[in-house]
Amino acid sequence: MEVKGGEGVSASERRRQIIMLLCRRRRETVQNLASEFEVSERTIRRDIEELTLSYPIETICGRYGGGVKMADWYFDNHPKLSPKQEKLLKRLAKELKGEDLKEMTEILTRFTS
Repeated sequence: MEVKGGEGVSASERRRQIIMLLCRRRRETVQNLASEFEVSERTIRRDIEELTLSYPIETICGRYGGGVKMADWYFDNHPKLSPKQEKLLKRLAKELKGEDLKEMTEILTRFTS
């Protein structure tokens, strides 16, 4: 993936690229992202703050091991349930019958495989 940064790229495009990058690399430092996108670290922090509203991005504290990472269960273009979500749906499925149970089974199959 070619990263296009700097002032010529919109914030939404840069954020889209950050998501794609994190889905591929799984983890990165704010400093490296800022360098790759040719923006300040503060800009990357604002981007990450905005992205955490829609994506399961986790921040990691630490001088040398710190940064941001995509949740282990999330992959772009392949949505998956978190372990907690999967447990909840399986628990709820026990109460379902007929078409509702069939739909829940299809949901679990699609999003947990």
